[in-house]
Amino acid sequence: MSDLKSAVHEAPLQFVDPRRFKANSQVSVDDPHLRRSFRSAMDFLQAKRGAHFGEAATFEPLRRLGEAIRKYSLSRLPDLLEQLEARLVERGVQVHWARDAAEANAIFLAIAQAHQAKAMIKGKSMVSEEIELNHRMAEDGVACLESDMGEYIVQLAGERPSHIIMPAIHKTKQQIGQLFAEHIADTGYTEDVDALIAIGRKVLRAEFRDTPIGVSGVNFMVAETGSLVLVENEGNGRMCTTVPGVHIAITGIEKVVERFEHVLPLYSLLTRSATGQAITTYLNVITGPRRAGELDGPKEVHLVLLDNGRSQAYRDATLRATLQCIRCGACMNHCPVYARIGGLAYGTTYPGPIGSIISPHLMGLDPTQDLPTASSLCGACTEVCPVGIPITDLLTTLRHAAKHEALPGHAPLVGQGSAADWREAWAWKAWAWLNTHPTLYRIAMRLGRHVRGVTPAWQGGWTAHRTPMRLAARGLRDRLAAVDKG
Repeated sequence: MSDLKSAVHEAPLQFVDPRRFKANSQVSVDDPHLRRSFRSAMDFLQAKRGAHFGEAATFEPLRRLGEAIRKYSLSRLPDLLEQLEARLVERGVQVHWARDAAEANAIFLAIAQAHQAKAMIKGKSMVSEEIELNHRMAEDGVACLESDMGEYIVQLAGERPSHIIMPAIHKTKQQIGQLFAEHIADTGYTEDVDALIAIGRKVLRAEFRDTPIGVSGVNFMVAETGSLVLVENEGNGRMCTTVPGVHIAITGIEKVVERFEHVLPLYSLLTRSATGQAITTYLNVITGPRRAGELDGPKEVHLVLLDNGRSQAYRDATLRATLQCIRCGACMNHCPVYARIGGLAYGTTYPGPIGSIISPHLMGLDPTQDLPTASSLCGACTEVCPVGIPITDLLTTLRHAAKHEALPGHAPLVGQGSAADWREAWAWKAWAWLNTHPTLYRIAMRLGRHVRGVTPAWQGGWTAHRTPMRLAARGLRDRLAAVDKG
């Protein structure tokens, strides 16, 4: 194992606790550099997407098609997964099912130990971030080196990705230059972007050749043909899936579609929504290990299908729409909250609006109860979602679930009711009772106006950023009565 790999995994991982989301957000908002950087990056990405989807007539028909494909695929999810497994096995792919992150990591470790491998090289995979693969493998002496440039940068920094498409979007070229100078041997400090890219590529190229196991994510799985489709721009994904002798792909169970023709509209929506490209540089279609007479490709291919809370979302007819996501990041790019605080403040693998609706399933509502409230409900995320996920509706559903127990006959979400507050509950009951008794309501309003001068200056979270609420000197009813008399 190279010194570089050792250095990467000795770096402390700066994970952020989602339970501290409010405090994390305040730190981010108080960082003017971070706010400027994200605002600039979001404006750029919005403009890139707008160049392709500037007119509703261009976007809406394709979105309706993408939404229909994802809904159809999810409606047949169990059958499609069984069909996919059968086709992949026919083609020599070894399929593994993982209930949670622990099972997925155990599968990876078992494969590494079977090949006596001490290192893996990874293409970009948010699901591997979800299970914290790099750090769990490091605990057992297996180094995982990121080959996507953005992922490589945040790995050197010991951080999570701050965006699902552009992991190091929060880093400046000066910060990257300093990281490379500190962690890569015989590398001087430079701020030249082309030079930094060249340095990273030089380091990683040797690792593709020498590392026995390559790891990748999967963008789409085709049940009919037993194909794994991987979308990328840098070529590292193709290297990870063809050069090492063993290829392990990992993805969520929701990524399956029935036929290859279903991939094409989703691919078109993904590239345009994510980076404003009509097509990415590489579209990899993997159908099994190297066959007799072929010159390249791995000798062994594994697919790890991860649940990790997805079946919880699937069982609910409303929440199932969460699984339509194709991980384009458009909702983040247009979210006013994400643009101001960035991705690290969320403390989850998937930040932004999509993270706020999927993380409660992956991690439970207890640690993520504040995330569904991290939205102004302006609807920008729903408006740009290329597969029609009603994100704002799902946010309000999860807000309610965080504060209330499940209805009789309904299976509760993990952590449901964890944000319940008896004081708030009693306050709403008192409000409802008062508003259903008109005479008492009018008496209470008159008394309130008499004591309006002693309204407390502190009113909980409301006055953190707003002036205190105070009853008007005259109510609407009195004002209307005065108008009638006049």
